[in-house]
This record gives sequence, structure tokens and C-alpha cells, in this order.
Amino acid sequence: MTGKLKIEIVESVETLSNLLKQEKNPKKKERIQALYWIKTNLAESIGHLSSLSGKHRTTVSRWLSLYRKGGLSKMMDIYTSSGRNPAIPPAIQQALISELNEKKGFSSYKEIQTWLYTIHDLDVAYKVVYDTVRYRLKAKLKVPRRSNVKKDAEAEIEFKKKFQK
Repeated sequence: MTGKLKIEIVESVETLSNLLKQEKNPKKKERIQALYWIKTNLAESIGHLSSLSGKHRTTVSRWLSLYRKGGLSKMMDIYTSSGRNPAIPPAIQQALISELNEKKGFSSYKEIQTWLYTIHDLDVAYKVVYDTVRYRLKAKLKVPRRSNVKKDAEAEIEFKKKFQK
């Protein structure tokens, strides 16, 4: 038969059953499930196995190829990308944190952007600066609130005395 699976599963049905019960990662669990179906003769071909698992036949073939090359441990290695490197490198982020912690600090994100360009020769977009400072570094700019020029200091003191408990 052309679509017949030609793979020898070393692990026993009980071992695969126990692994299925213990595994928390869903990606690993579906791979173990595929091996379990092959071992218990529930799947006769890769096409049948792919329909049972809901994965494409090339995906199932890749899983089985990994199993043939290195066994269960090789099949359970799931690649995860480390992601893109940040636009502002960690060393410069540390310098930015120390600048933000100073008493003077920065008054705007545009000022931070120009500081990065002049001091560290790093040309980044405003949005990158804002997102890095606000969300990655969890920092806020030290901008004092405006005070009215006509404010009467004596009236403020009287007001605070009157409503103080």
C-alpha cells in the first residue's frame, strides 16, 4: 500500500499514554498524540493521521522525520524565535534610565530622541522612543504642572488652613 506508514515507534503505548497525560504544552501534546495513534494502529497513513490531528500532511511528515532522526527527544524540540533585536540596544537603554533618574530629566520625548542622536549617534523614530520609555522602561517624563501667573500665594495658604482637618 503506497500511503502506509513506515515508521517504528520505540516507546510503548503505556509510555505514550502517560506522556500525553503529563504534557502541558499543546504543541508537544499533539506530536505525542500522533505517535500514540500510530502505535495503536488508529492511523494507517500520513493522510489519515493529518486528518485526525487537523494538521497538514507535510507538518505530520516533518514530525515523523524528526522522530526518525532523533527519537522522541528530537521530535519534542520546538523552535521558538528569540524575536527582533530592540531598536535601542540594552546598553543605551541603561544610559537612558540613568538620565531619566536624574533630577533634571527630560521634558519631552523629542528631547530624548535628540539626546539619543547627539550622544549615542542613534537615529530612531519618535514612536520607538515613546514606546521604549513608556512601556519597556516604565518611566514617565518629569514635567511640572503649569502654575497660573496670577495665583495668590496668601490665598492658597488660607484655603489650605480653612479646609484642613
